[in-house]
Amino acid sequence: MVVAAPPQAQQTAPPVVRRPRWPVYVRLVLLIGFVLVFLIPIYVLLVTSFKPLTEADPSQAWSLPRVWTTEAWQVAWDKLKPGIANSFLLTIPGSLISAALGAMNGFVLSKWRFPGADVVFTLFLFGMFIPYQGVMIPLVQLMVNLNIYGGIPGLVLAHVVYGIPICTLIFRNYYVTIPDELMEAARVDGAGMLRTFWSIVIPVSGPAFAVVIIWQFTSMWNDFLFAVFLTGPTSWPTTVMLNNIAGAQTVPYSQQMAAAILASVPTMLVYVLLGRFFMRGLMAGALKG
Repeated sequence: MVVAAPPQAQQTAPPVVRRPRWPVYVRLVLLIGFVLVFLIPIYVLLVTSFKPLTEADPSQAWSLPRVWTTEAWQVAWDKLKPGIANSFLLTIPGSLISAALGAMNGFVLSKWRFPGADVVFTLFLFGMFIPYQGVMIPLVQLMVNLNIYGGIPGLVLAHVVYGIPICTLIFRNYYVTIPDELMEAARVDGAGMLRTFWSIVIPVSGPAFAVVIIWQFTSMWNDFLFAVFLTGPTSWPTTVMLNNIAGAQTVPYSQQMAAAILASVPTMLVYVLLGRFFMRGLMAGALKG
């Protein structure tokens, strides 16, 4: 007699718990709201820059221009062109020199240590907390004694010296993440400090260089206080030129808006080109060292 096998017990799958989607929608709405709030000033800048002077008025800031014109852009460019050239003469060499000095300091303080390295590094960091206003008078006297007052070289020197602490900090924190075994292997192969720095460390320092160049470029481009005190009319950078775009009887809002956009374009381009390295290099060494 054939006995039928008992039917297998059906395995019931656990019920699928569907999470409510409203938190996703809430986050999306909040993000869109923040983006709109962030874009409001940009909208006002763009709209006003294309208005003629007769329409560029605070009472009409939200309205589109009835007559679209690029006259304000042409006037703003003519007024800012010397300042933009001076700003590039300031920021390009200043950023590169700051990055080079910061890389060397960070390498020595992190991988080629010497007695008292921690004390030296602490003294470096103290330089980050010295306000510009506190050193302005002696800095002007120093520039006069060095015969570089009133020109771009003196302004580059001031920014490079003031940027050494933050550049050293960024590079030191980044170099801490490089394995010490690489340094030891280079020493075994007979490489000295400079050879190790040039052949081993520099090729992997791209993110740190991106952070320092973005940081110093933005700081130098947006500086106003040093520029006013340490340069003359022929060497004024963009920020001083932008401040001087004003009318005697009426304020040329359209020209000011166009000039503000022109002055911000270089820094935006730097972030677009190097921004993907910024957070990576800035956070390197945050958990180690």
